[in-house]
Amino acid sequence: MRVIAKSTLVRYWGKPECADSKGALQSWYDEVLKANWKTPRDIKDQYRSASICGKNRVVFNVAGNKYRLVVELQYQAGIVWVKFVGSHARYDQIDVETINEY
Repeated sequence: MRVIAKSTLVRYWGKPECADSKGALQSWYDEVLKANWKTPRDIKDQYRSASICGKNRVVFNVAGNKYRLVVELQYQAGIVWVKFVGSHARYDQIDVETINEY
């Protein structure tokens, strides 16, 4: 898969208060680059705790569920767009289907 945009992840883990997210976000990124997801089931097979949402959005739990990562997928094109990365508390304040915070 192609991830758009790694810079969003790097900017997030570069914040001093979010530095502990770096390892988990980097691992997620590296795994997704090797993935070939064609359906939501493919994601669930790899990430059992991922939540499949409307509008081709998926929520990943990161770093023991301390952080949340929202992406939008274009399965046929093999593209994963990062739409949101933030704390679990911040995630509780967003609308997963409309967030475009990058």
